[in-house]
Amino acid sequence: MSEPGPESVPTSADPRSKRPTKRRAVTPLSEQANQIESLFKDPSKEIRLPSAPKERTSSSLAPPPEIVANVQGSSAGAGSGEFHVYKASRRREYERLRLMQSEVEKEKGDAEWEKQREEAKRKDLEKTEKNRRRREKKRAARTGNKKDGSSGTMENEKSSFRGPLPPNPDMDQGVEGMDGVTSAEVPGVIIHDED
Repeated sequence: MSEPGPESVPTSADPRSKRPTKRRAVTPLSEQANQIESLFKDPSKEIRLPSAPKERTSSSLAPPPEIVANVQGSSAGAGSGEFHVYKASRRREYERLRLMQSEVEKEKGDAEWEKQREEAKRKDLEKTEKNRRRREKKRAARTGNKKDGSSGTMENEKSSFRGPLPPNPDMDQGVEGMDGVTSAEVPGVIIHDED
């Protein structure tokens, strides 16, 4: 056996060869890999994405011809190519009618959606207004009682008081604890057992 040398390398794989390498069938995986490799070669290069196709409308199609010359039907005398011309014109007309119908349905759907949106908005505003009136009524009832002074409850008066409590002369001044901190005794009911 001879040693592997430049003579044993196939001509297409030889780096000195100017012949292009054999082209293999491109699989989706290898195609995507090639695209990603080309993107990573120059990361600073701007990537251009294709724009979305424009939506087809009946106005974007060519209008139907006003005058059709040499009209032939399926009667005798029509050539074999006339059938395809007729089919193509019929297909174009059906496409135009279908697009017109879809535009009408889209307009109806948009109008219905707008109507539902306005209805939901109106209901939300009504509910908000109702809640606002209820809150104002509660607030007026609360503040109205305090202004009269006749039906103000003790709890309302306590909760409205802000600031330190005034000194109470009936309360003991306090007992000094072990650590030198004075703690006040809480006034309350004292029960004595009578034995």
